[in-house]
Amino acid sequence: MPPRKRPRPNETAMKMVGALVAAARTAKGMTQRALAEALHVDVETVASIEQGRRVLMPNVAEKMDRVLGLPDLLAVVANRLPEVDMVPAWAEEYMEREAEALALSWYDTLTVPGLLQTEAYARAVLGCRVPFVGEEKIERQTAHRIQRQRILTRPVPPTLSFIVWEAALRDRIGGTEVYREQLRHLRACADQPTVSLQVLPLGVTAHAGLNGPFTLLETPEFQHLAYSETQRGSFLVRDPNEVSILSQKYAMLRSQALNFAETKDLLDRLLGET
Repeated sequence: MPPRKRPRPNETAMKMVGALVAAARTAKGMTQRALAEALHVDVETVASIEQGRRVLMPNVAEKMDRVLGLPDLLAVVANRLPEVDMVPAWAEEYMEREAEALALSWYDTLTVPGLLQTEAYARAVLGCRVPFVGEEKIERQTAHRIQRQRILTRPVPPTLSFIVWEAALRDRIGGTEVYREQLRHLRACADQPTVSLQVLPLGVTAHAGLNGPFTLLETPEFQHLAYSETQRGSFLVRDPNEVSILSQKYAMLRSQALNFAETKDLLDRLLGET
C-alpha cells in the first residue's frame, strides 16, 4: 500500500477560511463568478480559496469584506493566522506581492536570482531538481519565471538590489554557452539605472548571510515583508521584528560585498575566462 500523502501544514486552516468565504458568499446570494467579478479576479481564484487550495491574502480579504458586507471579519482572519498558515503552495502570495512591489532586495547564494536569469539558465536550474519533474513541467516553470521578469520593464520599475555570492557565478549550470550568456546578461543588468548588483566574493572573513538566501520586499502600501525558501518549503515573514533582523543582515551584506564598479570588473574577468 502506498504511503498516505502528508497534508500541508496549513491545509486545515485554509479549508476553514475557505468555508467562511463560501458561507458569506452564499448568504449574500452571490455566485462564485459574481464575487470574482466584484473583486476583479478570476473565478478560479475564488473557487481555489473556497476549496482551501489557495491562501486568502489580506488585501483580497479586505475587498471581500466590503463586497460581502462583513465587519472586517475575513481581514482579521487573514492577518491573524499563524505564520505557517500564511504560506501558500509554491510561494503563491510572494509571487503576487513581487509583481507589484515598490522595492526588492534579494540575497542569493547558489544560483543567480530568478529575476536576473536568462531563459536557458532558468531551464537548466529547474532541470537540476531531484526528483526529475519532467520536461513539460520544467517548460511551464521556466515560462512562469521569465514572465515574472516583466516587472523589470514596468513604466516605473521597482527599486532593485541584488547581492549574489560569487559561488553562484562560478558554477556552470547548463554548460559553457548557457553560463556565458548568463554572465553577459548579468553584466548588462549591472548597467541598468534601477538595478543595484553586488557580488559577495569568496574568501571573506566576515559573512552576515551564512543562514541562507532571503528577499526583502516593500508593497505599494509601504508594508515591509521578507521571504525565504528552504529545501522543501517557503516562508513569507510579516513580523516587523523578524523583517528588521533580515534588513540588518542585508545592510551588513552590502557593506561586505564588492561595490558596483568592483562587481562589474569581476563579471568582465569571468567573461574573459570563458
